Amino acid sequence: MARQKTTIGKYLLDELYRRGIRDIFGIPGDYVLGFYEELEKHRIRRVGTTREDSAGFAADAYARVRGLGAVCVTYCVGGFNLVNPVAGAYAEKSPVVVISGAPGMKERESNPLLHHCVRDFSTQREIFEKITVASASLEDPLTAFHEIDRVLNAVEHYKRPGFIEIPRDMVDMAQVHRSALNGNVFPEDADALKECMTEVTEMLNNSKRPVILAGVEVHRFGMQDALVEFVEKSKFPVASTLLGKSVISEHHPLYLGVYEGAMGRSQVQRIVENSDCVLMLGCFMTDINLGVFTANLDSKRAISATTEKISIRRHHYEGISFEGFMRELLNLKIRRRRKPNVPADDHVWCNGVKDDSKISIRSLFGELNRFITEDMVVISDIGDCLFGAVDLKIHRRTEFLSPAYYASMGFGVPAALGAQTAAPHLRPVVLVGDGAFQMTGMELSTCVRHGLNPIVVVLNNHGYSTERQIMDGPFNDVNEWAFHRVPELLGSGWGFTVETVGDLRQALQASLANRDSFSILDVNLDAYDMSPALERLGERMGKNIKS
Repeated sequence: MARQKTTIGKYLLDELYRRGIRDIFGIPGDYVLGFYEELEKHRIRRVGTTREDSAGFAADAYARVRGLGAVCVTYCVGGFNLVNPVAGAYAEKSPVVVISGAPGMKERESNPLLHHCVRDFSTQREIFEKITVASASLEDPLTAFHEIDRVLNAVEHYKRPGFIEIPRDMVDMAQVHRSALNGNVFPEDADALKECMTEVTEMLNNSKRPVILAGVEVHRFGMQDALVEFVEKSKFPVASTLLGKSVISEHHPLYLGVYEGAMGRSQVQRIVENSDCVLMLGCFMTDINLGVFTANLDSKRAISATTEKISIRRHHYEGISFEGFMRELLNLKIRRRRKPNVPADDHVWCNGVKDDSKISIRSLFGELNRFITEDMVVISDIGDCLFGAVDLKIHRRTEFLSPAYYASMGFGVPAALGAQTAAPHLRPVVLVGDGAFQMTGMELSTCVRHGLNPIVVVLNNHGYSTERQIMDGPFNDVNEWAFHRVPELLGSGWGFTVETVGDLRQALQASLANRDSFSILDVNLDAYDMSPALERLGERMGKNIKS
């Protein structure tokens, strides 16, 4: 039997499969149809979406759950619709492989004005170079296989998106020689690592009130088990950043809660900021993670380890990987301590609310907090749905997804598609505002097509509620939609209107029983209602202004 030739298209798909990809999101177009034909013959499943940006958000969520995601679109008109979700994935270190078709090399002769072109044939690649960690255009079969390995290795190593463009007459080009790349190994400086860990040990053992602040990179680099092992060995209490929420189970006895300056609960803020040694692991210190800069962390009392740098107080160490630092933490000789007293939750949610009470942000999240179970993944879009979700208790680790740094609206519903595709055993609970739903909510159509059953809670506060807190005006209004009637349009799903707490309780239980399709809850809120986190932020910022 003749051996099947290895082509550029097949090699790329085989490599994606070998690295864990089982699904690719996207929309076809003529420049990428040859690759789509190859995809149809492959073990990797194609998941067609309604919009390219939705495909990007879905691939991002898939990557956050599974470790690597992929999206495939056509040249320029498809690719440029991906720019926003790919930029978000870059900002938040989500490893997404972007595959785009392109005009064939032969048809580019004499520089013709081909459809979808913008300026010249390199324009799309040059734009994606700015928002990816590595990019390549597979224009030469002599280098194509090496370039595929280079981009994929960079995506996996840095946990950021990569871009691969395939001219349509290159898809079936046969392999000329084997790629020489075997992987991307970080050059660890053993002496620097030893010196660093000696200083870490001394600082931790001399501290009286140490605390761990865990961020999203612990999740991205698969170091959750190492984090839990170190927490239980050291007996240090641990808080998370908002972007890192659920990096450790929020039911762990040493878990404090989300630290985000004045936006977080006061007891968490007090413990973290009064600590004489804050061990920050994989933390992005963004404005939102810092409670819009209301946080008060002293670098003289901090050990910070990220993929960008390792620093102790004001000392910086070169040549040490984040993974290497995390592994060595487990070997440290930490003096034995008693289990600290972790304060109980200061209950921010309403309890004992009557069925006929008008629904509010506080009662909504109180009911959601009791509703969420360990087989669910909570996905929050941007807005007060995210601020409200700060105080939700996530049962297990890495089961809370949100673009809490880049903060792009429209993430929620497509992310449910990506998350449940990546982990079918997890049922998505989507928290999304009415404005964000109007951007990408029709991706529920794809959920119907693939038999998925997310529970979508629309916080219908009649406009851009978070913006109203900053500056009010008619520009924050959106057109009213009958969200509960979306199932009529799609021919599947259950819809509910929620005016009271009793309506919400009934709708949540009915949604839980509906295992065969999506459910959507249209929760009618007052336009000026706000979550406890947003209230805390406003109150404490107000005190700062007066003082």
